[in-house]
Amino acid sequence: MQIEITQVGIVGAGAMGQGIAQLAAEAGCTVRLLDTRPGAAHDAVQAIVWQWERLAESGKRSTQAVHACRTRLFAAADLAELAACDLVVEAIAEQADAKRALLAELEAVVATGALLASNTSSLSITALGTALAQPQRFCGFHFFNPAPRMKVVEIVPGLRTAPATADALAALAVRMGHTPVRAQDTPGFIVNRAGRAFGTEALAIVSEGVTDFATVDRILRDQVGFRLGPFELMDLTGLDVSHPVMESIYHQFYEEPRFRPSVITAQRLAAGLLGRKSGAGFYRYDNGVAQVPDEPPAPTAGTLPPVWVSSRAARRAELYQLLKDLGASIETASAPSSQALCLVAPLGFDVTTVAVVERLDPARTVGIDLLIDDASTRRRVLATNPATRGDMRDAAHALMARDGKPVSVLKDSGGFVTQRVVAQIVNTASDICQQAACRPAELEQAVALGLGYPLGPLAMGDRWGPTNILEVLFNLQTVYGDPRYRPSPWLRRRGALGLSLTHTEA
Repeated sequence: MQIEITQVGIVGAGAMGQGIAQLAAEAGCTVRLLDTRPGAAHDAVQAIVWQWERLAESGKRSTQAVHACRTRLFAAADLAELAACDLVVEAIAEQADAKRALLAELEAVVATGALLASNTSSLSITALGTALAQPQRFCGFHFFNPAPRMKVVEIVPGLRTAPATADALAALAVRMGHTPVRAQDTPGFIVNRAGRAFGTEALAIVSEGVTDFATVDRILRDQVGFRLGPFELMDLTGLDVSHPVMESIYHQFYEEPRFRPSVITAQRLAAGLLGRKSGAGFYRYDNGVAQVPDEPPAPTAGTLPPVWVSSRAARRAELYQLLKDLGASIETASAPSSQALCLVAPLGFDVTTVAVVERLDPARTVGIDLLIDDASTRRRVLATNPATRGDMRDAAHALMARDGKPVSVLKDSGGFVTQRVVAQIVNTASDICQQAACRPAELEQAVALGLGYPLGPLAMGDRWGPTNILEVLFNLQTVYGDPRYRPSPWLRRRGALGLSLTHTEA
């Protein structure tokens, strides 16, 4: 059965409701926008019209198209005005009880064949559908903010959703110019679940005192290619949005360690440090511009000590070539001299563990992150251990900065920054596939469109090596004793067999 959608109701005139209303009107639907706040729906309609008029002024939209859209968009005064709608989308606050109550009211108003949908980002569609006498006509229809620009929509059927309901919403998404992706009704669906590791692992790193917010952001932008660092992203989204989603997904998965939230965001939310919208978050904002602390300059060093490289270093041959290019004096004996800077490049292990296992002088031992080859990264990252001497730290920093590439120096951490965050992103995505929440191709597409990562998470794992990612995770588990780092069976088996992480079984 094909369901035709020509009249759409939106309840909730915030940023999401406003964006969905705009898209629905542009797709040719008659749209009625409702909000319980006095004047909010009217103001939202005016804001949408203003956007259309600016597009017409810039030549990106014809005046005829704007006029046609305007004649299809209305502010509604009450639920009764939504009675003729073929579809009503709730886009109110992320509170399960409020959503269920609203859905029950809507079902009593609209026609028997009308569809209901929720724009929830993390709540169970099946659980929300328990408020309905006909849950088969209810489905998740999750847009991303800002909806007109974020070109992906998650179609999330509950356990009792009829296939025709999901098909109708997918068809409407296409009419809106968006890409629909099908997701199982699991906490966070695809995109919000796949995106958990980026923020939560960054928070774990800072909570250990490894480095500060700005350094984590710089490293992940420059080493991996993210457009925004995790703390920049949380400031943009707002902690009033992102922290409740962290907690919701964590608790819905019955305290799964992989999704553990952080006290850092809980405290900042309580203090009202929400991000850009409040003028301060992880950064302070002046006229909307983040006031980022200056990066520490590279130290000035005189005569540098010779450098000895661990025989177990990742990308050892590349590291030797880098040292040669930087003009270092390189020792090649099986053990370092008493003057040498000892350079290690572990995957997952901290510098302390490597120094002890390899019986190196910890005072002269510094680590370098080489998960990503040096030619592909715009930043080098070093790590000391608690015993590293200041002169050795400064010598390593000065040497690695000789060609002008920026260098960040961390306190000791299993997996530095990039290894930890990338491994957790890949591992979380692998578990989504393992649990059949979606197909690998849908995962990669949804994350690319919904999160804007430089690579899909599975492609990220393939590029830097499933076996390397596995080694990072196994060693992180050893260092921290935390089950959050246990490898997904999807990753472990494909890594062991030398298969792509996108490989599906016959």
